Amino acid sequence: MLVHEVAGEFEGVGVVVENFGDSELADRFGVERYPAIFVNEVLIARPKDFGFYGETGSQGQGRYTPWLEEASHRRFQQDLRRAVTAVMQEGEGALQEYRVEAELADPLSRLPEFRLVDLSGSAIASQDLEGKVVLVEFWATWCPPCIKALPWLSRLQEQYAETLTILGVAIESPGEELRRMVGEHQLSFPVVEGDADLARAFGDVLAVPAMFVFDAEGMLQRTAFGSPPELAGEIEVLLEEWLGPPAAEGR
Repeated sequence: MLVHEVAGEFEGVGVVVENFGDSELADRFGVERYPAIFVNEVLIARPKDFGFYGETGSQGQGRYTPWLEEASHRRFQQDLRRAVTAVMQEGEGALQEYRVEAELADPLSRLPEFRLVDLSGSAIASQDLEGKVVLVEFWATWCPPCIKALPWLSRLQEQYAETLTILGVAIESPGEELRRMVGEHQLSFPVVEGDADLARAFGDVLAVPAMFVFDAEGMLQRTAFGSPPELAGEIEVLLEEWLGPPAAEGR
């Protein structure tokens, strides 16, 4: 929305939105997370610039943090506006002033160790999940794609109740609103309130939705950022390969 607002100020400037994992531009520039903003083929804002949990990212240097504050939105739009103006007035070379380097994601190979308490007061520890496939979904109550995925995730948990554990990690979601939404959707999987330490344990998650799928040995096998349309089908195929046909149809 913020990018579209700036683009609308200029004649002939359009916006292209690409799913993470399907972007040739992101692959070419080594962008391993999202969100990332390009003007033409110049990366001008990288994920850590937007921070996470109202903090300033893993290095404490996020340019547009805390991201949920309007002042941060204005700073981002001002920088984007200046970059677009520069390239329109002076040509492609003017964008070099705004170029930033992509950062490599922290490596994550297996399920991190954690001990959490879900909204019902039940303890959830990583060692208790040994031998199960584990799907961890970072989401938020203010994220439409996240909310859209909740019934699907709940159905998966019901279908593979004995062999799969889904863990929902809600971030920057007020407790009252979070509990209301969990009750409204009658979620069949546990939900915890996440924090920056938990986000860093999963490779410094910077935006939602973000999904991590670990096999029964605890090894990371699939990561998905954003909500590509083919994701649900791919995850269902993967689970059936590992766990066999679902034992129940679910809701």
